[in-house]
Amino acid sequence: MNWNDIRALVPTPGGVPDWQACLAAFPALEYAKTTPQSPVYHAEGDVWTHTMMVVEALLALPAYQALGRADQEVVFLAALLHDIAKYSTTVHDPVTGAISQPGHSRKGAIDARIALWDAGVPFHVREAICRLISVHQVPLHAFEQRPSRGPDDQHKMKTPEFRVRHLSWQVDLRLLATLAEADMRGRICTDASRALDNIELFRELALEEGCYGQPRAFADAHTRVAYFRGADVHPDYSLHQNPGSKVIVMSGLPASGKDTWVAKHHPALPVVSFDDAREELGLRHGKNEGKVAHHAVDKAKELLRAGAPFVWNATHIGQLREKTLGLLYDYHAEVELVYLERPRAELFSRNTRRDTSLTNKGIESMLLKWEPPLLTEAHSVRYLA
Repeated sequence: MNWNDIRALVPTPGGVPDWQACLAAFPALEYAKTTPQSPVYHAEGDVWTHTMMVVEALLALPAYQALGRADQEVVFLAALLHDIAKYSTTVHDPVTGAISQPGHSRKGAIDARIALWDAGVPFHVREAICRLISVHQVPLHAFEQRPSRGPDDQHKMKTPEFRVRHLSWQVDLRLLATLAEADMRGRICTDASRALDNIELFRELALEEGCYGQPRAFADAHTRVAYFRGADVHPDYSLHQNPGSKVIVMSGLPASGKDTWVAKHHPALPVVSFDDAREELGLRHGKNEGKVAHHAVDKAKELLRAGAPFVWNATHIGQLREKTLGLLYDYHAEVELVYLERPRAELFSRNTRRDTSLTNKGIESMLLKWEPPLLTEAHSVRYLA
């Protein structure tokens, strides 16, 4: 199965989905046929029934029909895969019998990422699909005030304006609103009208903010980073940036070429590296990782206090990336994220030739937490994939 096979799943105008071909392309969807859902929100029944209804609703939407073919491919595949992880996240309350699937959007994005990576889907297409999956529920509840769970970990209320501005730097809000509408029209529930109203308000707000189809404009990169991390600033007014280190933060699975890239492009810069820390401490990969991290962080803090530029070279492919970024921003650093990626076969081949205690099986386990950096995370982000 390759990218051409997968994009061929998207029906031409007036066509209908080939469900057997969809199931053959993504075998994990077979589990959806026997995965139950809450009858309160999904009276239509199992996840596969819902998925088919969502895709059919999507194809009927004027907003979908008005899209160009490339955007249709992205949102169609996001709709097909939006609940791919419900089978593995299903929880039954032992007391009430209630069914829920907590975290299915985020895990679904990772599951889809692995499947699409193995199929050779171009990086920018794959990530557009996966990011839609990861946030597909947000427009349904965008106008409900909820405590922030942002990187600053403050209990700030996320306003609808914040959500729209933030999401516009992650996904195309036209596609997100279209997917969310199809998700609601492709189910049987009692509160569909309320959710559909929220989606329409989400669209209107995005249009008002000038970010319906493009990222919301900011006065500058520093203001944007500070705003998304919870600072009380307005996007249109520049926030003073205190002097600090300029730091290049590497990101990518092991053996993706980070060391080679750093050696080629920044040979004179100091490097903070967990691998170097392990070597200096004489530890194998996975052994006493706390001591390794402490050793690397101490070196980073020394450079940050001096305001010196440096490279932080680590995998940084999941939530642990935030620990690094949080430390850097505490010291007023200006951050560039550089993400590298290679196909699975090349990655594993490279790893077997490296002088490392990390096995290919170890890399396999890391895929379960694989989340490339978002444009919201740093002053600049480069994707070399």
